[in-house]
Amino acid sequence: MELLVDIALLGLLLVTAVAIAWARDLLAAVMLAGIYGLLSASFFMVMGAVDVAFTEAAVGAGISPLLMLATLSLTGRFQAGTDTRRVLFSLSLVILVGALLVAATLDMPAFGSPEAPAQQHVAPRYITESMNEIGIPNIVTSVLASYRAYDTLGEVVVIFTAGLGVLALLMSLPPQGEPVRGELLSPMRGHRILRVIGKILIPPILVFALYVQFHGEYGPGGGFQAGVIFAVGFILYAMLFGLDVVARVVSNAVVQVIAAVGVLLYGTVGLLGMLTGNNYLDYRDLAGDPVTGQHIGIIAIELGVGITVASVMMLVFFVFSGQLAGRRAG
Repeated sequence: MELLVDIALLGLLLVTAVAIAWARDLLAAVMLAGIYGLLSASFFMVMGAVDVAFTEAAVGAGISPLLMLATLSLTGRFQAGTDTRRVLFSLSLVILVGALLVAATLDMPAFGSPEAPAQQHVAPRYITESMNEIGIPNIVTSVLASYRAYDTLGEVVVIFTAGLGVLALLMSLPPQGEPVRGELLSPMRGHRILRVIGKILIPPILVFALYVQFHGEYGPGGGFQAGVIFAVGFILYAMLFGLDVVARVVSNAVVQVIAAVGVLLYGTVGLLGMLTGNNYLDYRDLAGDPVTGQHIGIIAIELGVGITVASVMMLVFFVFSGQLAGRRAG
């Protein structure tokens, strides 16, 4: 039965991917991309990668389609005509890269094979020693926040850098009109039912984000997932009540500073480990007991991750919305 589910999900993923590549209506492509993210999250759930499924559902099926819709508001809905030679070249390149990736998978061990190097060396080490060394039941969090904390720091820096890139790119565009307020910044401002439902849903969304943030040691979740969920709450508020209303709570400039604070918090925790005589991002001596020190360090860096992810997601949405408002005003 599980094999049939896997085949069905893979088949739907393939059909959706082909439909995205074939669609000339970019709005339809964005909607299909959201479906692709939802199918990917379902596939990860079947494979037992709950944390990855959580992230894919929040990002791939949630905020990414929203940002792509904001992009379409700036670029237009339909794809312009393209050169046939360029299309053929791109298709050939994609087929070549795809063939190389398929060929590379032939050298990989079968999924879940006990003979795989990861199952013989890495996995037993994490499974048998994680509880004694880290002291938390969620091994995924132990790996991401402690054993490979360097890698996670790199991911956070990449997210922060991507946010700065989007900010620099869009802010460098010439203004299309005077800044506007009111209806242009909130197309759903006049829908009373949506606003009432939003007031009911937004507080639980933010509370759930905090739960995911601080419960990642014991179940699926952590800073990446919590940051996206927290940003969704603010973005939904902006869509319902307007950017001008959100700016009274947290302005664009404040969001930029907070995004940097998250990365700084992560890096500072690593420096504290060095001050105690350990390696960078080794937080065993942040408390009298090594396990307690690990807990403190993991909570701190996960908080930094959540702050940066939430701030960057909000920042990108605010910048896109600001550009859209300026173009409408022009």
